[in-house]
This record gives sequence, C-alpha cells and structure tokens, in this order.
Amino acid sequence: MGEDLNIRIKDLPYEERPRERLIKYGPQVLSNAELIAIIIGTGSRRENAISLAQKLITEERGLKFIINSSVEKLANIRGIGIAKAVKLKAAVELGRRLMLSTQGENFSVTSPEDVINLLMEEMRYLSKEHFKVVMLNVKNKIIAIETISIGSLNTSIVHPREVFKAAIERSASSIILVHNHPSGDPTPSREDVEVTKRLVEAGKILGIKVLDHVIIGDGRGISLKEKGYYDFE
Repeated sequence: MGEDLNIRIKDLPYEERPRERLIKYGPQVLSNAELIAIIIGTGSRRENAISLAQKLITEERGLKFIINSSVEKLANIRGIGIAKAVKLKAAVELGRRLMLSTQGENFSVTSPEDVINLLMEEMRYLSKEHFKVVMLNVKNKIIAIETISIGSLNTSIVHPREVFKAAIERSASSIILVHNHPSGDPTPSREDVEVTKRLVEAGKILGIKVLDHVIIGDGRGISLKEKGYYDFE
C-alpha cells in the first residue's frame, strides 16, 4: 500500500492521469481529489498529488476545510506547504468571484427558493454570520447584492441606516434580507425576528419594502415570511 502512494502521476497509465482525463473527457468527470491534484501540481516524497489531495479533503469537513482554512493552516499540513496552500486559496477565491459576477445578471426573484438557490453555495459554508441585502427593481429583478455586516446578528450590528443606505444608493424598489447560520440550522432565533421587525418598520417609513428575510443553513433555507414569523405586509 505504501508503495502505491509513492507512484508518481506521470508513471500512471496515460488514461488514468487527471490532467489527461480532463482534456479528453472534461472536468466534470474528475473527482474532487483529482481536481485538487491538478491545482497543487505535485505531491510529496511520501505520496503523489492525488493521495495528498485525498488526505486534504478527508480532514474535518471535506471541501469545506479548504474554504474555511487560512493559508497558514493549510500550509501546516504535511506535504502541502505555503506554495500549494496559496494555489488552493486562489482557486477557491476565483471560483467565488466567478459565481458572484454572473449570479445576479437579469435574475428575477419570484419566490424565497430563488434567493435560497442563488446564495446557498456561497453562504452555506461560511464560518461567521454574513448579513446581505438583495436589492430589487420594480420588476423584482436583482440590481445588486451587498454584504452589510459580518458577525453575530443583533440590532446594533445590523443598523437600518446601513441597510437602507445601500438600497437608496442603488435606487432599489424593494429588498430581501439574507443571512446565514454557520451551525447549518436555519431556524430563526429571537434576535433574527427582532432584527427583521425593526428593518421592516424602517422600510415602511422610507418607502422601500422589505419583502422577506431568508436564512441560509447547510443545504436548507427558511423564509421568515413563508413560515409566518413576521407580517411583511
């Protein structure tokens, strides 16, 4: 078994090498470990790049581990080091930016599920609470999505001034509030409901309707409006 780990990728049969398989069949056929192996390029003296990648994503919570770990934490794993850690974090960030650059273009919101599906992959793995505002025009098309605060949700951190400043600057007709629960459970807390109440009332005064407050968990989201936690009318 130990000898298998020391087999270099270039010593594998041509059709089994990750890079060659990607060229021939496309990236969708590769496993997570094979894709990571292509990014890091080389293994270590103890194991090849595929084995090293597999070890990396089986630690703690799989791909979440790469997303949530700092460069320093990744670099401290045997066989990774600073250069491979930087490549991994750069790849994750590039993927995140690509998603953000395309997700809101001409996107119309017709239900809470639209917002949940739009932001799930971005927010489900975040280790801290991020509070976002989805800004809509009169046709319920997304104008912009902006992060207002990072940290535990409370009435001092999510101030109406900051929430509606962004909406006013974008000439938004209405907004949807969105935040994540790092625990993975999207069940609203008492603080979530209090923050919602405060922002809905502020929106009524300013003439910018708060349509809903959506909470993102790990693979599941909840609409406070659909669940009847607060009257948004």
